Amino acid sequence: MGELTALLAALCFGTTHFAGGMLSRRAAGMTISLYAQVGGTVLSVAAALVFGGPATAQALAWGALSGLGTGVGVAFLYRGMGRGAMSVVVPVSDLGAVAVPAAVAVLALGERLSVPAAAGIVLALPSVWLVSRTGDGHGAAGVADALVAGAGFAVQFLAMARVPADAGFWPIAVSRAVSVCAIVPLVLLSSAAFRLPGVTALKAAAVGALGSVAILLYWYVTHRQLVAVATVLTALYPAIPVVLAMLFLRERARRTQVAGLLGAGAAVGLIAVG
Repeated sequence: MGELTALLAALCFGTTHFAGGMLSRRAAGMTISLYAQVGGTVLSVAAALVFGGPATAQALAWGALSGLGTGVGVAFLYRGMGRGAMSVVVPVSDLGAVAVPAAVAVLALGERLSVPAAAGIVLALPSVWLVSRTGDGHGAAGVADALVAGAGFAVQFLAMARVPADAGFWPIAVSRAVSVCAIVPLVLLSSAAFRLPGVTALKAAAVGALGSVAILLYWYVTHRQLVAVATVLTALYPAIPVVLAMLFLRERARRTQVAGLLGAGAAVGLIAVG
């Protein structure tokens, strides 16, 4: 069940980033990320008001740290997708999001993996890289943003995994609110406009709400699965934008991308068996 929930989180993350990337081609990526996080905050606060939870100061602090990583990650990811190829920027950002939490889980948290699970994690990393390969010389734009985004998402994943299972929804609400605060100065520094057309703003907010669902699913599964396994399964989400681009944008996958998608599927199977 934990593996299925992690994959559902990956589906939500992937769909969120595909939709956010599409919006970032119509308006400044950092502004899109700001409205998205506002939408996610509204949903998270509403859920916290309904379900509550005995959150401690420590749990709220972990939520705030996660929000800082989320804000940086989303802002630079959306800006990168506005500048470069979505099929490159998203997987490159995922490299840091996968590698750092998995390494910390094993080296610092002392988690031990079965042989199949370890093989799946090892296979997932080159699979993500293959998905990001275009081979046509395009897509280099936005890679620097993608690397910064990956570092932000690594902080997001690690910090959210430290929020206790019984803390309720308030740490997630705090996380989303802090992400908004983190993005505001980035928008100012980028000289992007704060205002968006009404329809675009609503779409961005809806994207952010789906992102909050993804965060909630990830937080849930980290307490019912090894952090390294949950993180890697969740972080296979770059395959989703590639598939959606093939279906809705008529993009054609190269052989390396097909190999990467097959490798990602095999990695999921190995990790689930482990």
